Amino acid sequence: MAGAALDAPRVVIIDYESGNLRSVARAVEKAGVTPTVTSNAAALETADGVILPGVGSGPAAMDALQTRDLVRPLLDYIASGRPFLGVCLGLQLLLDATDEGDADCLGLVPGRVRRLPDGLKVPHMGWNTVRFQRQHPLWEGIPQDSHFYFVHSYYADPVARENVAGLTEYGVPFCSIYAHDNVVATQFHPEKSGENGLRIYANFIRQVANPG
Repeated sequence: MAGAALDAPRVVIIDYESGNLRSVARAVEKAGVTPTVTSNAAALETADGVILPGVGSGPAAMDALQTRDLVRPLLDYIASGRPFLGVCLGLQLLLDATDEGDADCLGLVPGRVRRLPDGLKVPHMGWNTVRFQRQHPLWEGIPQDSHFYFVHSYYADPVARENVAGLTEYGVPFCSIYAHDNVVATQFHPEKSGENGLRIYANFIRQVANPG
C-alpha cells in the first residue's frame, strides 16, 4: 500500500469490529488517500475526516463503541465541525435509540431506528434508487435516482425531516441519506455501489481536503 502524501488529509475509519472495513478503506484509497483504520480514540483528535462504517446489530455495535471508549471522542469530533461520514449502521447509531433490542444509540440525531414493516422480505438487500432531496457536495456529479447497494432490516427515522437528504422506497419511503452541517450518513453502502459509490467517497475526501 502506497503511503499518503505529506499534505494529504488525515482520514480515520473507526474500527469497532462492526464494519466492512477493508472495502471502505479501498474506496478511500481509490480517492487518493491512505486512511488510518483504528480503534484508538486518540486518532480522532487529529483527524481531518472520520468515517463510521457498520454492519450487523445496533446494540452490539453500541457495546463495542463503549467498550473501546469511543463514544465521547466520536461525539467530540462531530461537535468540532470536521467532516463526518456514517455508512449503514453508522447512520442508525447517530439516532437516539433503536427498536432493535430497544437500545440507546449515540443520541446525536433526534429520532429512532425502526424495523422495516411486516410483510416485506428482510433484510432489504440489493440495489435500489435514491432520490436526492436537495443538492449537496457529497453527491455532486451523481444523477438523480441512481442505484446504490443496500443491506439492512432497520432504517433511521429522524425527527427533523428537513435533514433527510435522500429517500428510498421499500414498503415505505425511508431516509437513505441524512445530512446536517458537517454530518452526512447513508443507509446504503457506497463502497459496494460501483462508480457512483466511489464518487461519494471521492467527494467526501474532496470536502475533507477543502473544508469550508
